[in-house]
Amino acid sequence: MRIVKGAIILIALVIASCDSGEDCTKVVQQSELDAVDASRLAIDNKIIDDYIIANDIANTLGPIQEVNGIRYVITKEGSGVTPCLENDVVVTYKGRLLSNGTTFDLNLSGVSFPLNQLILGWRLTFPTFTKGTSVTLFVPSGYGYGPGGFPPRIPENANLVFEVDLVNVR
Repeated sequence: MRIVKGAIILIALVIASCDSGEDCTKVVQQSELDAVDASRLAIDNKIIDDYIIANDIANTLGPIQEVNGIRYVITKEGSGVTPCLENDVVVTYKGRLLSNGTTFDLNLSGVSFPLNQLILGWRLTFPTFTKGTSVTLFVPSGYGYGPGGFPPRIPENANLVFEVDLVNVR
């Protein structure tokens, strides 16, 4: 009888922890971070920092925060759940090239993506954002589309700016 009660309690704990999202992946594998060219990342971070200073981002958007070299500004704090890499995220967004401000992608009606299939910059930052957060991300090229870019819209080694609303987590 004790074994059955113990098994029932264990099953209930596993189900409860799955429902609460405690057993989800929030951190990308170290091998993915190691694959980013460190010297290129240093160059990109200098370019991004110079852009942030030149455009007075801290005073116009808000305080600059950082995760693994990705700078971001939360323009509206959400509440509720934070996504796991296994979740789908529903977002509205605008993606621009940092170099010249050209918009390369835009979706203002809301679109769902599996988070684990998005660029590394989103996978590194999104697990820290709650549903309803609005954020501007400054993504170094190695955390975006890297040395290959995504022709014809995104050139090689392009640093990116995303304005994103995390609408929902599924």
